Amino acid sequence: MNEIKCPKCGEVFQVDESGYAAILKQVHDTEFNKELMNRLKEHDKAHESEMELAVAKANANKEKSIADLQKKIAELEGQIELNKTKSESAVEKAVQEKENEIMKLQNSMELEQNKWQLKEKSLSETHAAELKRKDEEIAYYKDLKARQSTKMVGETLEQHCEIEFNKIRMTAFPKAYFEKDNEVKNGSKGDYIFRETDDNGVEFISIMFEMKNEMDKTASKHKNEDFFKKLDKDRKEKGCEYAVLVSLLEKDNELYNEGIVDVSYMYEKMFVVRPQFFLPLISILRNAALNSLQYRQELALVKSQNIDVTNFEDKLLDFQDKFNKNFISASDKFQTAITEIDKTIDHLQKVKENLLSSERQLRLANDKAQDLSVKKLTKGNPTMQAKFAELGSGKDVKPDDGIDD
Repeated sequence: MNEIKCPKCGEVFQVDESGYAAILKQVHDTEFNKELMNRLKEHDKAHESEMELAVAKANANKEKSIADLQKKIAELEGQIELNKTKSESAVEKAVQEKENEIMKLQNSMELEQNKWQLKEKSLSETHAAELKRKDEEIAYYKDLKARQSTKMVGETLEQHCEIEFNKIRMTAFPKAYFEKDNEVKNGSKGDYIFRETDDNGVEFISIMFEMKNEMDKTASKHKNEDFFKKLDKDRKEKGCEYAVLVSLLEKDNELYNEGIVDVSYMYEKMFVVRPQFFLPLISILRNAALNSLQYRQELALVKSQNIDVTNFEDKLLDFQDKFNKNFISASDKFQTAITEIDKTIDHLQKVKENLLSSERQLRLANDKAQDLSVKKLTKGNPTMQAKFAELGSGKDVKPDDGIDD
């Protein structure tokens, strides 16, 4: 809730947010209309002062010319009176000549008066046209203010340009692309992008747009030049041929009020326009691009041929690269197989040596087995000697005395 104190009775009362906002809007509209009317009155007074000064100057010059002529007339009349004493013929002749001269002077005076009247009329028409132009600007600006909401003023200008374009899109630009730039590159993006292609899909015109406006009461006033660098960067980032700043900044700068301003001396292919020149500039750039479309199509054909050659070379290099990788892989596997075979041969050689060694051991064991006898087995064992003796001869066997036969 907000408190409001009545300036007359001093009573304090409370209003909610919506009521408070409505009161603020009424105050704002009243102050704005008051300020607007004051400016119009000041402009009218200045115009009236200029007109009065011009008329006064013209009248002063006219009066001076009349006075000079009247002085000359008086002088001539005096001379006529002095010459009257001379002959009648001389007087008549002189009078006639002076009358002719007076007539010429009168005609000259009338021409001078007409000249000043025409100049006064021209000056009045010029001021009237200037006043009308100012009135139209004020009316447009007032209408723009009236239609503003809580959205940014720059967005209002964007909507205005988009609506104006869409009005003639299907009749003037049926195949054109005109949309907001929503892709951020390197932390930046423009407002709108215009592109158009021919029937073969060859792009022949592209424009990056930036729309700028600001409120009257903005503390720090921007200049159009403040946005040139960013606009040029956005144009290059999105691959556009032209860059256009649609601006309501610097309202009193006559350079930007005259029409289409080419600032390519600062940044390549860049223009600054007021909103009323937004569509005419697109048409101018588009028509110029259409005149060079044939050359663009031929260039696109050459580029496509170069791309085909490049693709062939890329495929050949890709095949060589893959073949080389396969060869290296096969060579590595072949070398690994050779190493494994060598290891297997070493292992078999060891097995062979072990088998040969085992054979020697078996042969020695066999020799020992062949050399084995009962006598050697029972040597030092009288009991076994006696048993084998009984089995062999049926006689008593004497115990071995430990001496070999």
